[in-house]
This record gives sequence, structure tokens and C-alpha cells, in this order.
Amino acid sequence: MKAGISAQGREWRIDLDRPVELSLPIEFGASALRHFGAPAPFAAPFATGDFSGSVATGASCNCRTITLTPHCNGTHTECAAHLTLEPLDAWRLVPAGPVPALVVTARPAQEDQDLVITRAVLEAAWPRGRAGPEPLALALRTKAGDERPAGEAAAYVAADAAGFIVSQGIVHLAIDQPSLDRTHDAGRLAAHRVFFGLPPGSRRLADAARPHATLTEYASVPVALPDGPCALAWQVPAIAGDAVPSRLLAYRYEP
Repeated sequence: MKAGISAQGREWRIDLDRPVELSLPIEFGASALRHFGAPAPFAAPFATGDFSGSVATGASCNCRTITLTPHCNGTHTECAAHLTLEPLDAWRLVPAGPVPALVVTARPAQEDQDLVITRAVLEAAWPRGRAGPEPLALALRTKAGDERPAGEAAAYVAADAAGFIVSQGIVHLAIDQPSLDRTHDAGRLAAHRVFFGLPPGSRRLADAARPHATLTEYASVPVALPDGPCALAWQVPAIAGDAVPSRLLAYRYEP
């Protein structure tokens, strides 16, 4: 199935039947992703009365209860309410269809014991003279596409680099790290605050200059998807909360 994206007086075509997967599945057991000390996601049959919740034990169907932490157990999309007292549902902010996007590879710089995407690194990696429409979304690749995300020592984005991303008109950001910020940063979450336009220390959603923005973390940007323009699309469940598990898909523009 083909679709078109119209922008700047032109139309770019994509094939909806040929997406590139940019998400990590939520799995159960030893292979499950975990970050920030969160437990592994857990699934168990729902049992009530004579119903066991498992066909293997004689039930008419399988029915599982799943427990997980969206922020820590796989690809997820979050919103400004991650930092505020007032609630906001992330799923309501996800674009309904594919949006113009850009893929950028930026290798972290070593700073003391940290791996950091600095503004200088990002500016150097940012493409010039790109051929696609003006991007509203960014898929930021910081490592080899098949490399498993790091744990507590994961790379992160500096606040001024987040400011550069905002200055480029990016509303929907995806990164292949567990978090945009340093795993342990004394609760500052500086890059998150810059991206959502939330002043330091504020916990009021009304203070966020970019409450419509979304951040997708724990993405996976494979080497099969080259740097440059593409379209990104999100699939998310309609679950209330500041973050939801998500599936991110990329579509190359056709010649």
C-alpha cells in the first residue's frame, strides 16, 4: 500500500507495506530489558474459580496478566507529564499517521566516565542540504543498530544538544538509549526539560512550552536504515499515563 506525504509544495511517496522496525519488543524471562533497577516484565495466567487462564492446564483459552514498567522494559513513548504533577496521556500525543523525519547517527563523546552526545557532536552529524521535507521527527542513532542497549552506563544527550534538536523544529524524538538523560543525574533530567520546554525545578504542566512533544526511548535504529530523510510512524496502545509501550516504524522515501 502506497501513501504520500505532502509538504513544501511537493509530495514524497512511501510504501506502507515495507517498514523498517525501530523498536525493541517487550519480552519475558532472562532476555527481558531492564533499566534503572526495574524488575523484568512478568506474565502469568489469570486464574479465577475453575478457570486456569492457560490452555496447557485445561482452560478453554489463554488469558494472561502482564506487569511491566513502560519506562524501563522496552521501547516506549513518553510526554511532558513524565515530569509534572498534572497527568497527560502520551498516547493522545502520538501522530495518527507517518510524519516527515530524519535519521542522524551521532557517536557519543567521552567525558570523564560518561558517554555524551554533545551539541558539537550533533551539529557535526546533522545533514546539510537534505532532499526530504522539513522533519518533525528525529531518530537519533548513537550506536551500532544491533548493539544491545547499555545499562546504568548508557550514553545520554547533553542539555545543549537537546536544545539544538528543539531549534531544528523536532517535535517527536526517538533515541536508541534507555533514557535521554544520564541514568543517575540527581533528578535534574536536564535534557528532558529542555526538550519538553519545562523550566528547571518546575512540576507544572502549564509551564511546559512544548506539551505536544513526544520522546521515544529504548528505540533501535538498525544500520539498514541510512542517515537522511524518511517518515516515522508510531503504534501505541490507548493506555492512560505519561508513557506507553510503543512500536516505531520507519519508511524510506521512494525515488
